[in-house]
Amino acid sequence: MARYASGKKAWGFSDRSGFRYRLSEMVVEWNGMKVGPDEYEPKHPQLTQTRTGADPEALFEPRPRNDKIPVRVKLPTFNLDTLVFEEIPLARGSVGTVTFGGDVITPTTSQITGTSATGSIGTVTVLGTGLTIAQTFTVTVVSTYSGNKYAIDGSQQATVVLSEGNTYRFDQSDSSNSGHPLRFSTTSNGTHGGGSEYTTGVLTNGTPGSSGAYTQITVATGAPTLYYYCTNHSAMGGTANTP
Repeated sequence: MARYASGKKAWGFSDRSGFRYRLSEMVVEWNGMKVGPDEYEPKHPQLTQTRTGADPEALFEPRPRNDKIPVRVKLPTFNLDTLVFEEIPLARGSVGTVTFGGDVITPTTSQITGTSATGSIGTVTVLGTGLTIAQTFTVTVVSTYSGNKYAIDGSQQATVVLSEGNTYRFDQSDSSNSGHPLRFSTTSNGTHGGGSEYTTGVLTNGTPGSSGAYTQITVATGAPTLYYYCTNHSAMGGTANTP
């Protein structure tokens, strides 16, 4: 078996600094490096991992307090013999304008239910947005040598066709309609021709000449030939056939 030399006179070079030391004086660190005695560094404690157990989360077979603690709740007392119940009405006195939102399929009768009221109800206006409109006519007022006339979709005193069961809207939003409310009658020229206003299936909204103003009609089955006219001025309207 081979033997190593004693190395009494041997020199070695530090793995850290490269300085020369007597080989017999050099020491080996924890990481395997061979260094001079003045370079030696012990292993830092933080480089050694230690095992720690998990923190306990609950007690084993605990014995908490389980006796019942009485709780007292004090409630107010009432004398039913003297207790007074008063009914508060929802409305009392005179009710002004009542406006409904949403379209009414047959806008001939509107009924208010589920509301207690004492006194009188003023104007009831039904506004519609969900109803299917068969056609919307744009109404304007034009000035002629013989006076103002209604123009329907740009045509002066045009004859319109209103089919039974359909709903038609006469839009009077244009400013020229101011002071010229459009209505229907079974008589030519309406009230100016000795007739009366036709109101079956008719509803109105807004003031003529302002945004959102219109007269709307749902043509009833068997409706007669109608005539549209201005309630304030004669000879402005035309014919509405109802085939």
